[in-house]
Amino acid sequence: MVEAQKWTRRMSNPRLDTAATADDHVLDIPTTPTAEVRNGIYTFGSLLTPNLLTALIIASWFMSNTGVLLLNKYLLSFYGYRYPIFLTMLHMLSCASYSYIAINFLEIVPKQHILSKKQFFKIIALCAIFCFSVVCGNTSLRYIPVSFNQAIGATTPFFTAIFAFIITCKMESVKVYFALLPVVFGIVLATNSEPLFNLFGFLVCIGSTAARALKSVVQGILLTNEAEKLHSMNLLLYMAPMAALILLPFSLYNEGNVARITLEKAKTDSFIILLLIGNATVAYLVNLTNFLVTKHTSALTLQVLGNAKAALAAFVSVMVFRNPVTMTGVTGFAVTIMGIVLYSEAKKRSKITTY
Repeated sequence: MVEAQKWTRRMSNPRLDTAATADDHVLDIPTTPTAEVRNGIYTFGSLLTPNLLTALIIASWFMSNTGVLLLNKYLLSFYGYRYPIFLTMLHMLSCASYSYIAINFLEIVPKQHILSKKQFFKIIALCAIFCFSVVCGNTSLRYIPVSFNQAIGATTPFFTAIFAFIITCKMESVKVYFALLPVVFGIVLATNSEPLFNLFGFLVCIGSTAARALKSVVQGILLTNEAEKLHSMNLLLYMAPMAALILLPFSLYNEGNVARITLEKAKTDSFIILLLIGNATVAYLVNLTNFLVTKHTSALTLQVLGNAKAALAAFVSVMVFRNPVTMTGVTGFAVTIMGIVLYSEAKKRSKITTY
């Protein structure tokens, strides 16, 4: 911003105008307006304080993560849209489309390219595990309540520790392993007292949770080379279309021509199209808000929020879908969440002592 300045005009020969005072020759130079003022543009971000912006991002993260679970449950269990593989494929197509726009046009992160065939096949391997995890997670929602789904999903660190030991022979401290005991004990309590327990739903949810943990371990192994590391949004850009191609033959074989079935259903109930588009969009927003929360806070904050999200999603689902719960089940879920908090704290302390 340029301050207003006073310039005094000087004559070629001051003696010709001796009667004039200094104030008669003072010129006011106005301040230079900013680009926003000149163009009449005020960005939304410029009107927000950093704390308010962070709070809005975290609120969006909670809404998108909880929203996609509730929408999936409603579609698969209550609306009668019993095609979890096709629904997951729609999520992947949505993520691919929105990621392309966000990176190539909005430039929210610099675009990275796949540099070699080796890197390409590594991404395909991650993609296969990712597909298995998401399909199993969505399938489980057909058979078990969201609250029970989230209780099982909270055991991800337990499976991560197991796979890290099996694959990389990495040993954690005794305190870290000890912190995992409440995680296992809590899920045993919740499982034994779940009124709507379904064995198949339970097993596929365990498979989804284990695959999610396996993906994080394998990703840490495969993409260790600095040149091959991809930003999370770029990784989604490449993984999403690959995942859609992997899921397509499985959807056709197991579920039939769901696209035709959906279009036929839309002739009598156009709400299905709105539901699917909204569901697929929210699925992308989950990934976008994950990135934004990490950018504006930290990865540790995202992990803490994940624990809170599990409890919030379980509570909201009980309020919305009115599925029965028992006091023992609630206690088991609380013990599992407490174990995850203890595990996170133990991991953090073990890293500090390592350095």
